[in-house]
Parts: sequence; C-alpha cells; structure tokens
Amino acid sequence: MRIFIKTIIVSLILCITAWVIIQVPSVQDRLMLIVASSLNSISNNLPKEDALSIAVCGSRSPIPSPGRAETCMLVKAGDDMFVVDIGDGSFNNLQSWNIPLGKINSVLLTHLHSDHIADLPSLHQAHWIMQDRKNKLKVYGPEGVSLVTEGFEKAYERDYQFRYEHHGEKIASKKYAGFNPVTIDLSNPVIFDNGELKITAFQVLHEPVKPALGYKFEYKDRSIVFSGDTSYVQDVIDNSMNVDILFHEAQANHMISILEEFANENGAPLRAKVMADIKTYHTTLIDAAKIANEAKAKSLVFYHLTPAPRNYLTELIFARGVDQIRKEWVIVKEDMLFILPIGSSEILQRKM
Repeated sequence: MRIFIKTIIVSLILCITAWVIIQVPSVQDRLMLIVASSLNSISNNLPKEDALSIAVCGSRSPIPSPGRAETCMLVKAGDDMFVVDIGDGSFNNLQSWNIPLGKINSVLLTHLHSDHIADLPSLHQAHWIMQDRKNKLKVYGPEGVSLVTEGFEKAYERDYQFRYEHHGEKIASKKYAGFNPVTIDLSNPVIFDNGELKITAFQVLHEPVKPALGYKFEYKDRSIVFSGDTSYVQDVIDNSMNVDILFHEAQANHMISILEEFANENGAPLRAKVMADIKTYHTTLIDAAKIANEAKAKSLVFYHLTPAPRNYLTELIFARGVDQIRKEWVIVKEDMLFILPIGSSEILQRKM
C-alpha cells in the first residue's frame, strides 16, 4: 500500500513539474521546432520501385459518411502523377499524406457533377503557390470543363492578385495562376502517351450527364480502369478487358430504396424523389461484379460508394449478394493504396 501511495505521489509531482515547464516560452518554442521538424519529415507510402499505384483520396458519393471524402483517386505511374476527380474533402487527404502536389501532371475529370470537382480550387492553390511552376494546372474533362475552370478562376481572381502582391512573382506567379483546360475529343481518345504510360478516355452512360467519361491507364505491363459514374454499359466492359484492376462505382439500390421509403414516411418527399432518381443512372454492386467477370478483370474494386458503409454491419448490407457473382472484390476505404509492380502480376495493398 505504501509503494502504491508513493507511486501516486511521484507521478503527481512529475505531472505538476511537466505542466510548469511547458508554461515557459523557450520550452514551448523548442517543442514547436520539434513538431515542425516531424511534420516536415512525414513521407507518403507511395512506392519507390517502378509500379502503377492508386491511392484512394475520396471514396463516397454526395451522401455523407463520416471519415470519407467525395470521389478522388491519385494515380502514380513511374514518376508521373495524376488525380482522377477531386471531390469535397479529398484535397485534405492529399495534403495530409505529404504528396508533392506541385508534381501532379494533371487532373482528369470523369464528369462535371459537384462531388467530382469541388476541391479543384484547393488543389490548384497547392499546385501553384511555392511550387516554382512553369505551367498552369492542366485539367482534362468532357465538354464544359473550360466553363468550370473559368468559373473557378473568376471566383479566385482577387485571391490570385492578393497573393501575388503579398508574396511576389517567385512564390505566386500570376502567369501560372489558374488552369489549362482540355476538352476531351472522343474521336481521339488517347489523352496522354509518353511511350510508357498511355491514358485513354471512353464514354459511359450517366444520363442526363453527357458526355460522362471513364479512363484507362496502361503503364508498361500493368493496367487499370476507372468507370466514372455510369449505368451498366458495354463500353466499360470493352475497355476493361483483362485489366489488373477495374475500379467501378457501386450503388446499393436496396439501401437507397430504404432511404427513399424512410424519407416518404417522414415528410421529406423531395429527398425521396432524389433517392428514386439516382437509382436510374448508377451501377449496382451485382451489375459491377458481372461487368468485371465479363471483362475478365483480375481484380474488382468498388469506389464512389452510395451510400458509403459506415461500419461492419452496413458494409454487409451494402455488399449483399456480391459473393454469389464474384468471390474476389474490395470495397475501398480512405487512404487505401494499391500497388501494381512492373514485371509482376501482384496487386499489393497498403495504407497511405
């Protein structure tokens, strides 16, 4: 008993001493230096070896789900990096992973719904400020992409000017503020080809959104496809034949129907109408699994989750019936990292 009391007293004295010490400004400053040093030394988990890698920076649709951002995928092929869609909250993930944002080659937008473009201004700022850029951020997308970028440029016009006046040309060059939009011509669908990496756009079905796009990345001997938002469509199958990973959007219509019924019963007919509407232009997990099977995709990864599972139980409900169609599949979570090493058939999973 005496030992226990003595331990409590010593612990109390140490706590009081520590509390007194951290009130000293010089000690606080020293601790701040340690914090700054640790933040500066944070490294992301992207592979150093030659690989095609995909990091999940956003996994959900507009329906909220704690801990998840709206759709965003970071692709690294060798030394080249691309962002496919950039929904609300996804930029914070990219920033917290200490991604060298100034080295991002370009952004690829599947379509122009808000949950796929919301964080584009934040990504631009990080791509521009203190990056010694020699070009504007390139943004590929369907018809209307220039309208989006012009709108953001207009909204941030004063911001660009203030930062330029405050920090100067070297930090915030006005010459490279803003975007370089590229409207994709589906009659010439290869949007990037450097001899090692080829990126091809293709049209999907997301009516009334026209055109809506998917993207195929082929890097050396590895390949991936992003379906974008789409209904069941042959173009996804055709472009996904034998790919290493098909990233396909996934909507659990049996859960959406419950949300629709709940809204109707609780005096929210407009919300119920939205739930009914969205069932017409997305793909269920069952159909996505059938698409992956028809395409002979080696791996199927569900993303753009609607409604995104919040726990183990809702994940079970979300994926109901998929095992009867396909045995191997993955539901994405934030900070998942898929690595496809070159010269291998492996698909590795890590965390960012």
